[in-house]
Amino acid sequence: MKILVPVKRVVDYNVKVRVKSDGSGVDIANVKMSMNPFDEIAVEEAVRLKEKGAATEVVVVSCGVSQCQETLRTAMAIGADRAILVETSEELQPLAVAK
Repeated sequence: MKILVPVKRVVDYNVKVRVKSDGSGVDIANVKMSMNPFDEIAVEEAVRLKEKGAATEVVVVSCGVSQCQETLRTAMAIGADRAILVETSEELQPLAVAK
């Protein structure tokens, strides 16, 4: 069995976020980004299942800009076997990605 774990690149949980001056969203320029903490837990659990023998391979996937490669590399450092990046320059909504 293969395990597919979706991961998302988000603003680091230690960083205080700021709203853009026009109120259209969050200012992410020059802000530290990291893997969503809940996704990190999912990757760790998938690796545990692989180590127990319940799975043969852990594959992580992310959708977004090319900087998401850093997040995928973090997941591979935790123990994932492969990583897939669906690269797009458009701003993605979570529900659209899930569908």
